[in-house]
Amino acid sequence: MTKKSDLLASAAELKLEVTDKNTIAEIEAAITAATPAEVIAEAPVHEVKITKSGKRSEKAIREAEEIAEKEARKAAGDTTPQSDEAAANVKKGPKPVTRPLLERRGKNYRKAALLVDKVTVYTLADALELATKTNPSKFDASVEVHVRMGVDPRQADQNVRATVSLPNGTGKTIRVAVFAPDTEHAAAKKAGADIVGDETFLKQLDKQEINFDILIATPGYMPKLGKYARLLGPRGLMPNPKSGSVAANVAKAVTEAKAGKVEYRVDKQAIVHLSIGKVSFGGAKLLENANAFFDSLKAQKPSGMKGVYIKTTSISTSQGPSIKVENIAN
Repeated sequence: MTKKSDLLASAAELKLEVTDKNTIAEIEAAITAATPAEVIAEAPVHEVKITKSGKRSEKAIREAEEIAEKEARKAAGDTTPQSDEAAANVKKGPKPVTRPLLERRGKNYRKAALLVDKVTVYTLADALELATKTNPSKFDASVEVHVRMGVDPRQADQNVRATVSLPNGTGKTIRVAVFAPDTEHAAAKKAGADIVGDETFLKQLDKQEINFDILIATPGYMPKLGKYARLLGPRGLMPNPKSGSVAANVAKAVTEAKAGKVEYRVDKQAIVHLSIGKVSFGGAKLLENANAFFDSLKAQKPSGMKGVYIKTTSISTSQGPSIKVENIAN
């Protein structure tokens, strides 16, 4: 007979209401509850031989005892945690109150945020003028434009990417490197290139020395940069024809880069981020730069796209509060 059959027979002798549908643990618990303590104490104890593995291992026996104890508690309707560890894990008291995000900001940020009405949607000119007054930093912060687009970046024909020349520049000192033949070196230096080189430039890349912000190369020299794609690509420094950094006229490309030509592209969240100048520029110059950017952005609208192209726009300084801008005409 099986163990369950033996237990059912013992339960029948004690006239217990158990059936074959009950588990072994439930039957054992019922028999134990109905058996007098004196009988249990006088019952012979059979030693169980412990093995290294299998059903008679120490781990398996311990797990079986825990399961039997759990089943017994469930049969008795007791769901109270039994172990000290389980009791310690029970959370007591009210949940901690989390302070609003604005209260966790710095004093200067909170002061600047008071100037911005979160309900008001500002015109582009008003938003830029307000941005020059909401810089919580001690340095001359950049003024940034953040545009949420209606494109799908996963579609190749909707992956917006272009360059724009800002009339008043970005306010940053741009270090331009040129990788071109010897015949182009003089013109590149005259145009304002900071680093000009040929084979010596490649030796610097071999040592991973990057002392530039933009790299301009001629089409014929692009194959030589192939081995450095893993070094330059993640940093956004790999020359690309779409960004104007691969050019036959090196002097012109250097002049444009120095004058404030910047690249923008939509990210995975369908948002375009671009710095259009510094707080010290003032509202008028920032507006000129912003208009140049939006003119360029509108020109990049995919021909086959349906729906709203520019959804929302906001302005902010590097560390300042966000300012909502009214919808820019698509």
